[in-house]
Amino acid sequence: MAASNPVVTLVRELILAGGMIGLIVLAMWAHTGSMPPLVVVESSSMVHDAKGEVGSIDAGDLVLVHDPEGKKIVTFAEATDPNHADFGYESHGLAGDVIIYERNGESESTPIIHRAILRVKINRTMDADNLGNCDEGTYDSLSKLCIISWDIPGTKVLDQEKINLNFDGVNASGKYDCQIDSAGHGDVTLRFSDWRPRHPGFITLGDNNKCSDDQGAAVTSSGIHSSSSGLIGPVRAEWVIGISGAEVPWLGIVKLIVSGGNSPGISQVPGPSFIYLIILVGSILIAPILIDPIARKLIHSSPEVIESERESALDYVLKSPEEE
Repeated sequence: MAASNPVVTLVRELILAGGMIGLIVLAMWAHTGSMPPLVVVESSSMVHDAKGEVGSIDAGDLVLVHDPEGKKIVTFAEATDPNHADFGYESHGLAGDVIIYERNGESESTPIIHRAILRVKINRTMDADNLGNCDEGTYDSLSKLCIISWDIPGTKVLDQEKINLNFDGVNASGKYDCQIDSAGHGDVTLRFSDWRPRHPGFITLGDNNKCSDDQGAAVTSSGIHSSSSGLIGPVRAEWVIGISGAEVPWLGIVKLIVSGGNSPGISQVPGPSFIYLIILVGSILIAPILIDPIARKLIHSSPEVIESERESALDYVLKSPEEE
C-alpha cells in the first residue's frame, strides 16, 4: 500500500474538524433558534459563590441563548407568586428567567445578562398633545401615549400611578434578600418606593448586585448607564436578545484570556474555575489514551471477533496444504 501524502492527510483532518464544529454550531442554532447560540459571561454580577458554582452563572461560563420570539419571559415576581401559573419556576439557581438584552436598545453596547425581576405593564393611558406633552402621567415615545397607571404581574400592584413594592415575603409573595449588612436592623429586601417608570418593560438585576437593579428603580440602586443614552430604562421586549439556557462552565475563559477592548478579561473569573478548566482540558486529552486500550480489549474479546479470528485461522490451515 502506498504511503499517504501528509499534506493531503492534514487537509482532510482539518476539513473533518471544521465540518464537525460546523455541525455542532448548526445543532445549537437549531436548538436555541438564535445565532450566535452561545455567549461568554464576562462579569461576576450573576455569581452565587465567590469560588464559582455549577448551576449559576459565573464569569468565564458559556451560556446558551434561546430566541425570545414566541416565548414568555417569566419574572421573579411571577415565579414566586403562588397564584401565578409559573409559580415555582427557576433558572440558574433562582426564581425567574435570566435574559440577555441591549442597553436601551443600543446594539453597539455590550449586552447585559441579568435576571428579570418584574415587568411593568401599561394600565390606564390618555392621548398626548401634538408635541408629546402629557397633562397626566408619563409620555411613552413608542406608543405615543401618556401612561397614567401601571400593573406588575405576580404582585398586588394594579392600576398604580407610582410603584410601591417590597419583596419581603409579605407585601410581595417572593422574598428577595439584598445580602446587605444591616447592622442588626433586620433583613434588607428589594424595595421600590414611589417609583414612576419611564416606559413599560422588565426590571433586571444581577444576582450578585445586592438589589442594585440595572434601571435604578429600587431604593438601594444606582442603576447602570449606557455610554450614549444615560441610565438604562425598563427593558422593552424589542431589546431582549435572548433567554439564557443551559450553561457550559469554564470554557469561556479561553475567550476572555485573549479578549481586549473594554472587556474585563479574566479579572472577574473565580480562581477555582482556572483549575477546573485545566482539569477538564486535561481529561479530554487523556481520555482517548485511556479509552483506546480498553476499547480494543473489549472489541477483541467480543464473540463476533473471536469467531471471525477462528474462521480466519481455519481458512489459513485449510489453504496451506493446497498452496504446497
